[in-house]
Amino acid sequence: MVPGGAHTYAKGDDQYPAGMAPIIERGQGAHVWDVDGNEYVEYGSGLRAVSLGHAHPRIVEAVSRQLELGSNFVRPSVIEMEAAAKFLATVPTAEMVKFAKNGSDATTAAIRLARAATGRQTIALCKDQPFFSTDDWFIGTTAMSAGIPRQDLVVTFPYGDLAAVEELFTTHDVACVMLEAATHSDPPPGYLQGLRDLCTSHGVVLVFDEMITGFRWSEAGAQGVYGVTPDLSTFGKALGNGFAVSALAGRRELMELGGLRDPRERVFLLSSTHGAETHSLAAAMAVMDTYVEEGIAEQLHVLGTRLAAGVREAAEYAGVGEHVVVRGRPSNLVFATLDAEGNPSQEYRTLFLRQLIASGVLGPSFVVSSALTDADIAQTVTAVAKVCVVYRQALDAGDPTAWLGGRPVKPVFRRFS
Repeated sequence: MVPGGAHTYAKGDDQYPAGMAPIIERGQGAHVWDVDGNEYVEYGSGLRAVSLGHAHPRIVEAVSRQLELGSNFVRPSVIEMEAAAKFLATVPTAEMVKFAKNGSDATTAAIRLARAATGRQTIALCKDQPFFSTDDWFIGTTAMSAGIPRQDLVVTFPYGDLAAVEELFTTHDVACVMLEAATHSDPPPGYLQGLRDLCTSHGVVLVFDEMITGFRWSEAGAQGVYGVTPDLSTFGKALGNGFAVSALAGRRELMELGGLRDPRERVFLLSSTHGAETHSLAAAMAVMDTYVEEGIAEQLHVLGTRLAAGVREAAEYAGVGEHVVVRGRPSNLVFATLDAEGNPSQEYRTLFLRQLIASGVLGPSFVVSSALTDADIAQTVTAVAKVCVVYRQALDAGDPTAWLGGRPVKPVFRRFS
């Protein structure tokens, strides 16, 4: 009844070994249970959104209390002002904020503001980062561009290369630069400030996509860690701990183009029936309070550091330390599965995921939540140790096929199924 069998491509059956894609019935903390009664320690919860753990009592209580007051009205609710004030206090580099339901809408709104403010059309995207929006301007640049008009107004640049960005500014009429400030490693020294200076000198709008880095790097996102202020930034995922809320934030001069007080031509910015549902804003406010009061960002860092060390030790012990590789900031860990030649392998990823699931760990990544316990991490490391023994056997055999249990998992972005 559902195209692809899921409402998010990254949750599709093709992302898991054949016959081993659990259908989740419930979650509590860092654990989930499937419809067959199997229990798993879960990583990457809600595609990195549920950073406090499932059914976090503080979030549930805030949402429940708000639901009793109604969730949507014909005029703004006072909680919209309260949530905006709390967000701007938490992300002090921003001067205004507008809430939405998903990240794609927020990033597209940033594009509109940049084009309207500069009078230019071309968007410069970081080509080393996998996802920015479901809208045409981004999906048209991927392998799944069927049904999308030609996208001639998007150019790309490699992360960490200031000269490449400067070259784009001389050859194209660039309205904005959009990137994640950091992904698997910290930016090269001076890179983000160099981008800031280049954009300022060329009149280009600098946009940080903080969907992942927001709250995982710090409460104020990557911009709060690296001390570089973009013109616009977009937040989501961890902001709602699983509830649908995102945010576009930035300089007042730009944001007012989507408002009522600016004499310039108006921008149709963000306008949706459910954009400011009160219970989602209540969730966001509770998330922000929890992060600040309980030091959640640091907890995620500590948990991820412990997990990464355990996984690396297990891989080294089994003789696959060069093939099972943990990467990323401790609060946002991913893993690479490499073949005998050191190349990324979907076959070996399938083997790895299959063995993890069989050991009670649901881990498309190793992105932690603060609900993880020492026992959860110990269980995960034990599971990885077992996986690595099998991984070594497959490497020695020269072919992992016997351990796949069917077709290999597939990348999301591909032209044909």
